[in-house]
Amino acid sequence: MPDLTRLPHRLDPAKQSCRAIIETPKGRRSKFDYDPESGLFELGGLLAEGMTFPLDFGFVPSTLGGDGDPLDVLVLTDEPTFPGCLLTVRLLGVIEAEQTEEGKTERNDRLLAVAESSFLYEKVRDVEELPGRVVEQLQQFFVNYNAAKGKQFKVLAVRGPQRAAELVQEGSEVLRRQQAGQ
Repeated sequence: MPDLTRLPHRLDPAKQSCRAIIETPKGRRSKFDYDPESGLFELGGLLAEGMTFPLDFGFVPSTLGGDGDPLDVLVLTDEPTFPGCLLTVRLLGVIEAEQTEEGKTERNDRLLAVAESSFLYEKVRDVEELPGRVVEQLQQFFVNYNAAKGKQFKVLAVRGPQRAAELVQEGSEVLRRQQAGQ
């Protein structure tokens, strides 16, 4: 089985689209993590009673973020998908954030995207177009999620689709440099 973290992300800067792999579907308390060695999704943890993932959560393959993992992505879909689902997404923006654990702070941004196949969100092109307080609630979810694990999550900014596409490109370059041993 191929390593899903190494699949091409197929970033299209003009369309601000790329591919994503879902690890944890919307509405789940179980947090799944992809294990490249086995090619399987393993249970990485369990959220507190009453707490669930607000959107499908996964990663953009062939990228590395500030935390050393592929870039995280939250995906709006018409219905929850499943662990391992590969989809083309349209980038809407990014929640730029720092995460602190045991005195060590690192960047841990969260890309926001919509499934290209969505009917409900087919007209949404920018994080600013999301209804109501969706982005504020997503930020609060990650503050609470990290606090329950003894970590601090600090939102630095919320930016639009151009910045999200730039982060995918930068994450791809970081991975290439790491693979080249630089």
